[in-house]
Amino acid sequence: MRRSWRELGIRQILRYHELLYFLVLRTLKLRYKQTAFGVGWAVLQPLLAMLAFTVVFGRFARLPSEGLPYAVFAYTGLVSWTYFANSLTSASSSLVDNERMLTKVYFPRALLPLAHVIAGLVDLAIALVVLLGLLLVYDVTPSRNIWALPLFVLFAALTALATGLWLSALNVRYRDVRHAVPFLVQFWLFVTPVAYASSLVPARWHRWYALNPMVGVVDGFRWSILGRPELPIGAAAISAFVMLLILLGGLAYFRSTERTFADVI
Repeated sequence: MRRSWRELGIRQILRYHELLYFLVLRTLKLRYKQTAFGVGWAVLQPLLAMLAFTVVFGRFARLPSEGLPYAVFAYTGLVSWTYFANSLTSASSSLVDNERMLTKVYFPRALLPLAHVIAGLVDLAIALVVLLGLLLVYDVTPSRNIWALPLFVLFAALTALATGLWLSALNVRYRDVRHAVPFLVQFWLFVTPVAYASSLVPARWHRWYALNPMVGVVDGFRWSILGRPELPIGAAAISAFVMLLILLGGLAYFRSTERTFADVI
């Protein structure tokens, strides 16, 4: 067991926690440097998407929203999805964007994608505050399951990190990854219950559908904040298990290739 942890580089990452702290601060500063709206983008992006979804899917398509106002239903899903999508996108290019650091200084390379995932939590916190305001506007009482929200935030962060580790390592060798990520994120959005409820998926497909880790994340956010729909424990467990496999595989692949990053990049 000790050897396995050493091979994955977990101890090295923990040993460099101070560097991780400064990388997170640096990421936040660079993200909003010379921007007119600053952290307002953390609110504007899911808010505009919510308005579009409400008109198209709520008004025109009339998709069911578990008895909740569709705007609240959609925004709750978008909060978790936007955090995941933005963290994944920035983490996937983190190694290439920091080429000079990789070639001049030694440190655990996994700190770079991890810093982007952690920095994204600031945007997520801001978006959640706006969600509380939206609940007040629509007179929706937060669920008693709110205690579980930190668990699903961690779930979302680990899913973004797991995928980001794979893509960032692949992006060093294959620059096509940078162009493929937007298509991957767009496709992933449509197979995740952000604009629609998981209940629309036929029951016989639920276990296969749960192989998408973001199904567990989005449904978990809605269950913990809104209390609806009921969280299928079996499906959530499948999503969490798949996420864990992707994370361990990503750590192992990242660890096996990081020695060549400085030469290839």
